[in-house]
Amino acid sequence: MRRFKIVEPDKDLQASIQDKIDNLNKPKGSLGRLESLAMQICMAQQTLSPELHHPCHLLLGGDHGIEREGVSVSPRDVTWQQMVNFTHGGGGVNMFCRQHGFKLLVVDMGVDHDLSNVPGILHRKIANGTKDFLYEPAMSEAEFDKAIDIGAALVDDCYDEGCNILCIGEMGIANTSPSSIWMHLFGRIPLDECIGAGSGLDTPGIQHKKKILHAAVQHYSAWREKSSPSTTLPPSATIRYFAGFEMAAAIGAMLRAAELKILVMVDGFIMTACALAAYQLYPDVLAYMIFGHCGDESGHKRMLALMHAEPLLQLGMRLGEGTGALCSYPIIQSAVLMMNEMNNFKDAQITKYF
Repeated sequence: MRRFKIVEPDKDLQASIQDKIDNLNKPKGSLGRLESLAMQICMAQQTLSPELHHPCHLLLGGDHGIEREGVSVSPRDVTWQQMVNFTHGGGGVNMFCRQHGFKLLVVDMGVDHDLSNVPGILHRKIANGTKDFLYEPAMSEAEFDKAIDIGAALVDDCYDEGCNILCIGEMGIANTSPSSIWMHLFGRIPLDECIGAGSGLDTPGIQHKKKILHAAVQHYSAWREKSSPSTTLPPSATIRYFAGFEMAAAIGAMLRAAELKILVMVDGFIMTACALAAYQLYPDVLAYMIFGHCGDESGHKRMLALMHAEPLLQLGMRLGEGTGALCSYPIIQSAVLMMNEMNNFKDAQITKYF
């Protein structure tokens, strides 16, 4: 796996940022979450006057071998059908990208369908879906490295166009399954507490999903012991064992964005799991992540807590695609405008009373 050079923001500017926030013509702390958000953005950009430019949204698609085990109420055909729908502008992600002025890039990372002749899709397919991680690693080391590199290259393209804030979404039936397992393994949370309904499983369906994922974790443990009986495997081994190609690409995109000091908007359960995986690799990546939304999937709130993340919204959404994060963009804009357009006590000739 490639190496990233992610630098924690220089804290020398923090006091000056706080001073500016405290001297805006308002009661101290009265803009609440906007103030802490402004602090994060200013620190990430290392400026007292932050800016948002050319927002981009990566919509990454891929299918999962574990879907064959009946862990999702939706069949895998929905992945490619939705990918095509996105090119027609008919998805939820399309609506929110239009509303908030995001450039949308729809990327085939590993959809189990030939999309090569569909205009509007970037073709970066590694394979027609991953292998079934109930029995073996979802992807090889070479495939994982390739997915990471593709995600990073997509960010480079956005950066070259002037992007300094990025949103990432996914389309991949059954991708709550690897997300739940990462939460269990990295967060040391009982697996049953990490597993939810996904796209709408009923109670028997959830019980079946739990049975399959417990078996997958047991097989993974045996594989890990066989692969490295005397040493501890790096987090990347755990990540690639369960990841979808779209998830690995998202991790690569998050890491490269942080390396370039681009703000990363994190969406729901699956993208939070990718953020958790990226955090295992490079803890300083969190400084550049803005968690947009806490959804309804079981365990999402607990997974956010593993990173001490405070989401901006809680709207009960569980669509994925990056839609929850996109809805939070006006709040991010407000935090930036607060720093640039609010007057201070001195210039407004208002008595500072604290």
